[in-house]
Amino acid sequence: MTGLDLTGRTAIVTGASRGIGLSIAQALATAGANVVLTARTQESADAAADLIVGTAIGVGAHVVDEDAARHCVELTVRQFGSVDILINNAGTNPAYGPTIDQDHARFAKIFDVNLWAPVLWTSLVTRAWMGEHGGAVVNTASIGGLSLEPNIGLYNASKAALIHLTEQLAMELSPKIRVNAVAPGVVRTKLAEALWQEQERELSASTALDRIGEPDDVAAAVAFLASDAASWITGETMVIDGGQRLGDVAPFRGGATVGA
Repeated sequence: MTGLDLTGRTAIVTGASRGIGLSIAQALATAGANVVLTARTQESADAAADLIVGTAIGVGAHVVDEDAARHCVELTVRQFGSVDILINNAGTNPAYGPTIDQDHARFAKIFDVNLWAPVLWTSLVTRAWMGEHGGAVVNTASIGGLSLEPNIGLYNASKAALIHLTEQLAMELSPKIRVNAVAPGVVRTKLAEALWQEQERELSASTALDRIGEPDDVAAAVAFLASDAASWITGETMVIDGGQRLGDVAPFRGGATVGA
């Protein structure tokens, strides 16, 4: 599909030092894009950029630091001449347990990073380049934003809000800028360790495609949404979960022969 070719375009990926963000950066670079990877520190950003096969630089920019974010966007435009793709990937979840047991500091951190940062960065790239020239924004949400589960209620609420924000921005920024989201299931990342590390076998067995996700699974979908192959898609949230949201597959298997 020639529409997947990103040669000549430039992408910023927030929270790209590891996991899904790093895989997204590599997928975009493989498709031909210049990629700017952000992390909390310059050292982490540089280390991540050094892992990319392709044209990539690292920029230390905590996603909720407006001055750092503005510097990153301005540097990107100066160095590469454009900012055509923004991946709002940075996320956090310092809160675990019943929602009413959480404090305001945890609440504020989750919503600042998971919701305010995408607003901030989208605003900056729109004013710096995309508002005039067009572009694509992809937000990293979660299937938790589409369902209910114990102990991570604030995180899931922030992702539900991000899904709504994706639709809102798709309307407000049309027709120049497409805005979409991906909603991964449980993926093998450090952020999600509590969800899979001690129970990967059981989780895989209950998932339709019989495994948890890998960062590359999400990265491939993000690269598609950022490309011209998705040129008539906006305001959508693509679920990438191996069928986890369908529910426990075990009762459906039951030893029956396929096609019998």
